[in-house]
Amino acid sequence: MDGEADPDITRRLDPALRQFASARSDLSTGSLASVRDSLNQRRREAAGQVDATGVEIEDTGVPRDGAPPLRVRIYRGGTSPSPAVVYCHAGAFALGNLDTDHRQCVELARRGGCTVVSVDYRLAPEHRYPAALDDVTAALGWVWNTAAELGLDRDRLAVAGSSAGGALAACLAQRSAARALPPIKFSLLHQPVLDDRPTASKAEFVTTPGFDGPATAVMWQHYLGDTAPIPDAVPARNDRLAGTATTLITCSELDPLRDEAIDYARRLIAAGVRVDVHVFGGTCHGFDSLCPDWEVSRGLFAMQGDMLRRSLAAV
Repeated sequence: MDGEADPDITRRLDPALRQFASARSDLSTGSLASVRDSLNQRRREAAGQVDATGVEIEDTGVPRDGAPPLRVRIYRGGTSPSPAVVYCHAGAFALGNLDTDHRQCVELARRGGCTVVSVDYRLAPEHRYPAALDDVTAALGWVWNTAAELGLDRDRLAVAGSSAGGALAACLAQRSAARALPPIKFSLLHQPVLDDRPTASKAEFVTTPGFDGPATAVMWQHYLGDTAPIPDAVPARNDRLAGTATTLITCSELDPLRDEAIDYARRLIAAGVRVDVHVFGGTCHGFDSLCPDWEVSRGLFAMQGDMLRRSLAAV
């Protein structure tokens, strides 16, 4: 959806992104179906144009008792037994599928020399918390339990996620630190959704492209509904961060989610967790999807792949 471009935001955006200055988020219930269809078509077309040289890709299903199999897409970019990454796609909890972050998964698998398992988790508001978290938890358990069959090294396991997928990945890392899930060595959170509460950046960026402050409130309403914002659902509300896996957090300067990403990084550091954090200046939420071939996006992919490779190196 397009609206009037904010002159101040346009000025602050890198010139490569100014063509998107008038793009607006629309997560209203009445528009969700059309927004989903449009996004799915665009990402399906983009996925078909991705050069996946060196990466083997396979769609399969994770068996579940009493329910249809959970769809996952496996990207093999390393030799067996390879490190494994459970990936949670972007989409404000209400949008997206296995095509949404196809380029990002190819880049992670190839640059990280690993196997990425992307999860087609259930979407809100039709399926509110904990449906999406249950799905990615099931995928992580499947990877752990069938690692040998899949050619994976379960002692080198990571989680990753973008935007709302970052919330799910952070929750997995927290559950792992609490010994409620298999051990995770590394977590990668890109422009993550982490906190339902107000922040200065949410108040400032009400007309930013990619995602804006008002959309964050709608997103959480879709996901939580009448459920209280408990720590198991909202990563920033969890005060028990000690023991969380080594983490890379990347975010954008002109993003309503910026402050919660930086604050979460600070809190992880205070808890004794090894953290790398990088703010990409002049960028908006989703810049790596809007301009995946831009040199800044390629720099992001290189940073993520390098951290993934080093953090999951065989010891």
